[in-house]
Amino acid sequence: MRNTHKVTIGTVTRELPLVWVSEELRIANFVILGDSEIVAEAASLIVDKLPEVDFFVTAEAKGIPFAHEVAKLKGMPHYIVARKSVKAYMEEPLVATVTSITTQKQQKLVLDGPDAERIKGKRVALIDDVISTGDSLRALEALVTEAGAEIVARAAILAEGDAADRDDIIYLEKLPLFPAE
Repeated sequence: MRNTHKVTIGTVTRELPLVWVSEELRIANFVILGDSEIVAEAASLIVDKLPEVDFFVTAEAKGIPFAHEVAKLKGMPHYIVARKSVKAYMEEPLVATVTSITTQKQQKLVLDGPDAERIKGKRVALIDDVISTGDSLRALEALVTEAGAEIVARAAILAEGDAADRDDIIYLEKLPLFPAE
């Protein structure tokens, strides 16, 4: 039984540990938090594939460094983060629920009211590290749509499993799923 999967993004290669997410399924654990090299390489490769947008929107937490770097390369001073809980400072937040492949329990995604106003009527790209089942992406889409923004692109570093077959996602590399042997 293999314990790792190699992924290469441009000139950067990582050996990803395979982790069980259920009794039947393992995934390659791709964590970009703290990996400035992979984030910078991925952002530099995807930036020219993206259409012109007013904002990038990502979900907390692993998409944040990628969205930050892409926004920086595009010369955009702001990007929007949907948080995982309602914070005390939030004004009239928009809330969606999601169950992702890695958490396997229902979570919230929350868009602060002022951020919702900021993107209203604007063209946005949804940015994430990995798109797999699409559940997190659907929750983010619901928030952005409720805010009145137009989604013009969906982008990730990796497309996992069936997500790699979608024609509405911009991504750099495919990431397989690993069913129990």
